[in-house]
Amino acid sequence: MADIPDPQFHPAAFLRHLFDTAVARAQPVLNMSGLLPPPPRGRSLVVGAGKAAGAMAHALERLWPQDAPLDGLVVTRYHHTPPRPPDLRRRIEVVEASHPVPDQAGMDASERLLELTRGLSADDLVICLISGGGSSLLTMPAAGLTLADKQRINRELLESGAPIGDMNTVRKHLSRIKGGRLAAACHPAQVLTLTISDVPGDDPAVIASGPTVPDETTCAQALALLDRYGIAITDQVREALQSGALETPKPGDAVFAGHRVLMMATPMQSLQAAAEAARAAGLNAYVLSDEIEGESREVAKVHSALARTTARAQGPFQKPCVILSGGETTVTIRAPVPGFPKGKGGRAGEFCLGLAMALQGQAGVWALAADTDGIDGVEDNAGAQVAPDTLQRCEQLALKPSAFADRNDSYRLFEALGDLVVSGPTHTNVNDFRALLVL
Repeated sequence: MADIPDPQFHPAAFLRHLFDTAVARAQPVLNMSGLLPPPPRGRSLVVGAGKAAGAMAHALERLWPQDAPLDGLVVTRYHHTPPRPPDLRRRIEVVEASHPVPDQAGMDASERLLELTRGLSADDLVICLISGGGSSLLTMPAAGLTLADKQRINRELLESGAPIGDMNTVRKHLSRIKGGRLAAACHPAQVLTLTISDVPGDDPAVIASGPTVPDETTCAQALALLDRYGIAITDQVREALQSGALETPKPGDAVFAGHRVLMMATPMQSLQAAAEAARAAGLNAYVLSDEIEGESREVAKVHSALARTTARAQGPFQKPCVILSGGETTVTIRAPVPGFPKGKGGRAGEFCLGLAMALQGQAGVWALAADTDGIDGVEDNAGAQVAPDTLQRCEQLALKPSAFADRNDSYRLFEALGDLVVSGPTHTNVNDFRALLVL
């Protein structure tokens, strides 16, 4: 269409519709059918972790033959276990723990999960349900580290602005369960990993720090990253990394023989579903990439430039259109501002704040950015929305966006504007979702 003639068309509601469409495409129950093998001669054990682990377990319980044995344990984030349908018989235990900073509940669950793998044989089958967030939920510190050490290191990594690949290289080498070690514990059983990707490139070795797949990163790389980001470790752990004592199982290791990894849902599939929904409404739709990384506010500047040129009919995209992107941006936490509370907000809110400032009230441009798990960072919102009048409303309320940006306080700004996107936990996770609507 050349314009939006429907007077009932509401940009904010339409962008929320696209987000909901993207989330629906990644639901486990819609993506697991056809991926499951027949029951084995021996035991069928289910283990797993991640923000989608509860929903994945429920999907498996529904799809697995009702007369075939099935048991196991998965761990998900607090409040991310979906309601159990009344007709669904419980066969897999779902427990909850903390994310993004691990806690004792995650450590206890990991110990129990690993204990379940003892005594497996070649006749047994282990189905591993892995999704984003599993790295924090599977918590078993390496020798020489306490839970408090892991919590501090994880928090400092999150605040450093390190990309997910760097964070997981460190996490794998400071763990007794990640980086292929869970697979080693399952040997000699058959292992099928079903995973939902939340990482750029859909590399299963990065998703939840790859507990069931070979790890190509090294102790030396992990140590170099710890030094680069200025994260302190004990002399014992430093020596263990230097000597290679904490090395992970590598490609070609016999413990991975016969293992299979199947991707259940990916960020690109969700972005394409949103694009199809936009085209069904008569809009052009463009997917930039599902692998965009970098500082949220810098990524926002690039998106703003594309939207502004499109609005002026000067760029490669033809309006009316939707510009979509995914990936995993980062936020480097700035020093606290004296006299103000600690900032609140995640990378989606930080993106929207940066975008609003960069757009400078550009007419005809609306946007939504949200995390597909329904939680932006550690707050109760999935993300936020931006409209042509965002800065004008800030001025009316005496809110200075740049001041909120200086203290990483996007949540409070968009809360004051009434522009938070609140979905609650979605029981899946294919990472960042960004949509810019240009009319």
